[in-house]
Amino acid sequence: MSTDKRLELGKKTLAQVDGTAADSVMAALQGIAPDVGKYIFEFAFGDIYNRTGLDFKQREMITITSLLTQGDTAAQLKVHIQAALNVGWTKNEIIETFIQCLPYVGFPKVLNAVNTAKQVFAKN
Repeated sequence: MSTDKRLELGKKTLAQVDGTAADSVMAALQGIAPDVGKYIFEFAFGDIYNRTGLDFKQREMITITSLLTQGDTAAQLKVHIQAALNVGWTKNEIIETFIQCLPYVGFPKVLNAVNTAKQVFAKN
């Protein structure tokens, strides 16, 4: 697939998953690192999110769990918690996903994720 088609597919996919985030991503990176935004669209949302085998809901569960386990990813976690809500997750399912991580990554990372979720939930 051509780069232009991957870019357009990525923008379309991100818009499906997270509404207006597509425009925000490019705008935020335009003056400093526009290629990073392009890679997010082409690779993450053009190539990876459009693979067969998992639906958007499953992909967002994996994404928020991965971000939680890394720690220090609040900005990205906010985007993907909102995306999880957009693709059909309930607030309770998101919190239960975080609770499931407690024995594996510990309280500090889970508490940080819960606090991030609280901020997102307050806007919904």
